[in-house]
Amino acid sequence: MTNNILVFAEQRDGNVKKVAYEMLSASTGLAAALGGTVEAALLGSGMDGLADMLAQYGAAKVYVADDPALATYASEAYTDTLAALIDKVQPAIVLLGATAMGRDLAPRLAARLGVGVASDCTALEVDGGRLLATRPIFAGKALARVKLPGDPQVATVRPNVLAAGEPDAGAGPAQVELIEALAGRVRAEVVDILSAGEGEVDVAEADIIVSGGRGVGGPEGFAPIRSLARTLGAAVGASRAAVDAGWIDHGHQVGQTGKTVTPNLYIACGISGAIQHLAGMKTSKVIVAVNKDPEAPIFKLANYGIVADLFEVVPAMEEEFKQLLKE
Repeated sequence: MTNNILVFAEQRDGNVKKVAYEMLSASTGLAAALGGTVEAALLGSGMDGLADMLAQYGAAKVYVADDPALATYASEAYTDTLAALIDKVQPAIVLLGATAMGRDLAPRLAARLGVGVASDCTALEVDGGRLLATRPIFAGKALARVKLPGDPQVATVRPNVLAAGEPDAGAGPAQVELIEALAGRVRAEVVDILSAGEGEVDVAEADIIVSGGRGVGGPEGFAPIRSLARTLGAAVGASRAAVDAGWIDHGHQVGQTGKTVTPNLYIACGISGAIQHLAGMKTSKVIVAVNKDPEAPIFKLANYGIVADLFEVVPAMEEEFKQLLKE
């Protein structure tokens, strides 16, 4: 077993997920404490130039499995390929993003390796030569600090909780080692991918989220929210009530039964603040709540609260932001 850290650099459509850069930047200090280096695993098809980007964020070496069989995510193929790589390079720590892909891949990988996994971590450090991970429990009401027995130590990291450093343009070309894609056991075929609307930002990794709840009144009530989100380059989020009512797709749902988010700015419009929703966004850096009910629970968590009709406030906010962005 080496003292190195292996980061799974998730990519979609030729773009590396931001959480991969965040994990690479954080791993630089962790690897130094262990006396090892940071390496990355890149799986997919047609990924020219991506390895060099990973090197700019601290990857000393990038293992690349570039094969048409890995063009779309398949649990068996990615698990087999990554498990074989880990068996070969023997890292001390394996990090994956707590994304839809990472949440599926990490437990499969840990089971294959016969080790545990710390999921949805919000902080990482090294203590006594072992990884010490901080992760929310009980719907975010408490934080647990855990050490994992066995090697390698596997953890998933929540997007936006670790700071991505500035890329080092002088890092030079990445040291790349090609590895075999093990896709022989794939039992399911991807026949179609339904992507989000053009230009929409994924709430899981967004820096800014504008969310709507029951207070929007219907699917048409998301129009001002989408407009504000476009102005800010933000993602559109939603509460479970809005999703259950069929006003917006489940992919936008924030909460315990949706996606857990940690943006720099979260604007909650017409959201009362049910416990399951708060569990998914309470770690946002700044929370702004707009609600007509002054007793809405969301105001207890919000940094800034506006007691007013969202259909008056949101357009006014958008105009103000447009003026600020012009300056």
